[in-house]
Amino acid sequence: MAIDMNGDMQMIDTARADGVVCLLGTADANGAPQISPKGSMLVLDAGRLAYWERSGRTALANLRANPRAVVYYRNPAKSERFPDGAVWRFYGQATVLTDGAERDEVYQRVIPPEQEKDPDRKGAAVIISVDRITDLGGNVIQE
Repeated sequence: MAIDMNGDMQMIDTARADGVVCLLGTADANGAPQISPKGSMLVLDAGRLAYWERSGRTALANLRANPRAVVYYRNPAKSERFPDGAVWRFYGQATVLTDGAERDEVYQRVIPPEQEKDPDRKGAAVIISVDRITDLGGNVIQE
C-alpha cells in the first residue's frame, strides 16, 4: 500500500494554528537522538511532509548526517474524531533543499508566522518522504 496523507492528515497544515506543533525526531551519525519542534510542518503531497528549516542548528546537521526522521503529531482537541487521541508518527527519509523550485514551493506554503521569521529566505526546505505511519500504540496505519 502506498502512503496517502490526503484527507484527514492534512490537518497537520494547521497544527500551529490549532495550538500544537509537530515534533521532529532526528539522530546524528552516531545515533544520538534529538527532538525539535517544527511549527511550519505541512503535508506537501500524498507521500511527503515538508517544513522550513530556519534555525540551521542540530536538526539540520543531523539530517545531513543521517536522513532518517520521525515526525510526531498530537492534537488532543481532535481526539473525539480520531482514535488514540489524534496521534500519528510519520517515519521517513529527509532531503534538505537549499535552492530550486521545490524549495521555493515549500517556503510559499509555510504559514505566514514562520515566513516572517525568515523574510530573507535564508533557510532550507526539508522534505520527508514518508514510508510508514503509526498510531499512538505503534500500530501501522500505512506503509
